[in-house]
Amino acid sequence: MKGRQIILDHLGDREAAALMVDGRLDDLLIDSDAPRPGTIYRAVALRPVKGQGGMFFSTPDGDAFLRQTRGISPGQEKLVQITGYADPEKAIPVTDRILFKSRYAIVTPDAPGLNISRRIRDDDRRDMLMVIAREAMQEAGDMGLILRSSCVDAEDDAIAEDIRAMATLAAQVTGDTGTGPETLVEGDTPHALAWRDWSDPADIVTDPGSFASHGVLDALDALKSPFAPLPGGASLFVEPTRALVAVDVNTGTDTSLAAGLKANLATARELPRQLRLRGLGGQITIDLAPMPKKDRRGFETTLRATLRADGIDTVLAGWTPLGHYELQRKRARIPTLPLLP
Repeated sequence: MKGRQIILDHLGDREAAALMVDGRLDDLLIDSDAPRPGTIYRAVALRPVKGQGGMFFSTPDGDAFLRQTRGISPGQEKLVQITGYADPEKAIPVTDRILFKSRYAIVTPDAPGLNISRRIRDDDRRDMLMVIAREAMQEAGDMGLILRSSCVDAEDDAIAEDIRAMATLAAQVTGDTGTGPETLVEGDTPHALAWRDWSDPADIVTDPGSFASHGVLDALDALKSPFAPLPGGASLFVEPTRALVAVDVNTGTDTSLAAGLKANLATARELPRQLRLRGLGGQITIDLAPMPKKDRRGFETTLRATLRADGIDTVLAGWTPLGHYELQRKRARIPTLPLLP
């Protein structure tokens, strides 16, 4: 099926959302028992971590770790927000630079100023959005605002309502006067995240059992194997270990001189999708197919472009002496495999 579909359903008792593009699973969100990114706590400082410039905090969901905490003493309370999922057996990663993010607006209490996504290039539309922003933020004090690219075709009233809702929530949270560890805002569920972040035009499917009727379950079965096919008979294997995610690239039956380059470029285009669907992050090491060193730049350029569109923070660490390529990827998703039925 051509086009984009956002399918909202459940896997067992877990809320889930799938994005299908031209009949292929492109993104996946599954709820888990872990604290959701975006959750905001009133946390209590426990103890500093010498040598790392950070501190552990007590939250209702367990210990959290905040980097760069100069001037904070044990026992002091602070607002923090979950930035991603924790490594196994490690503290929840949090930040004190809190964001209030919705479909059209991001309110930034610690960063004053009104800003519009650079993806919106029409000057008339930018002028109109700035008028809407100024009016909606009149009572928000020094808080800042970023209008997202989804505003380009949105209704003006919907944008203004979204801004006011986020600004009101931000004012309530930042004005908190309670004591002790407490959850002040829950992170978004998969259905809410799909509405918030999958903003390009799409058909919305909410019928019970739609994962089965729209091919999502078949695509999820494929994720149970480390194998992922590539064009031209090549393939890659994505296998998480305790220390890192290992990716092995194979050329398959292609024995031409350009087989390695073709398989590696196909990997650069496909790997971000595989990592996204499998919920994998952290250290990633790619064992690429053999190719001349002069072709490495083309691989990096293709991978960088695909990761830019992917939207999950990923650092291209570079080449190892053995010719492997390494990435460091934010743990923005929970690993998918343990959540599948």
